[in-house]
Amino acid sequence: MLVAWGNAWLTGHVGLDEAVDAVEHAGGPQVAVGIPGETEEVPLRRGLGALRIAGLTGLRLALPAPGDPLGLPGPASLNTAALEVGEAVLAALPTPVALVPAEDRRGSSYVGVRWTAHEALRAVPDAPMLPEADHALSMTLREATETLLRLDVACWRPELADALATLRELHHREPVGGLAPGYPPRAHRVAALAGRLAIVVELALRDEGGALTATEAARRREALNTLDRAVRRAQVAAYNSALECAR
Repeated sequence: MLVAWGNAWLTGHVGLDEAVDAVEHAGGPQVAVGIPGETEEVPLRRGLGALRIAGLTGLRLALPAPGDPLGLPGPASLNTAALEVGEAVLAALPTPVALVPAEDRRGSSYVGVRWTAHEALRAVPDAPMLPEADHALSMTLREATETLLRLDVACWRPELADALATLRELHHREPVGGLAPGYPPRAHRVAALAGRLAIVVELALRDEGGALTATEAARRREALNTLDRAVRRAQVAAYNSALECAR
């Protein structure tokens, strides 16, 4: 949400207040620490304003996983912090930084997000373009569905089989509305589909299923891991596409 609405603000499609309100409506109160020019923790609205003054021109999403540092430019300290939570937001600045989120709990009822700024290298991280990621997601979804059906997934996880089949049918008909103003329709569609698939894959990876042999379990996990990688690449491409459109 921060990347989508932050880019909508930076490209002039919404104001700062609207962007922050949308982010906090989805994720609760947000604060930032380590922001250039700020000496203490500040509300997200002030943090983004400070980054803009420092020369912020865009935000990019990174969704790393063990063995796949997708979207991360380094150094090792940033990569380690981002891998722990599976996410980082790269801020395009004269001196680049990355924001890494963490759950922020205070008292019995306050639950929000705390973004910590880390030094980032200027290197261009490996990240796919939207058309490439869209095509790869479509192909991988088809292959994963076929693999899981061959493993008779419908017998022991009918909801997983049904979800994958439904999402595969909806791939090119997903309604617009998954990101923020200023994104192309294709990005909205890919982000919406990838977001739903991410939930399905996460739930499936938590459960090894019913009576599978060791070989079948390994094939199932491989199919899900491959789909997970395609999902993360699609999400990164969709969220970062606003910067490509702004060029």
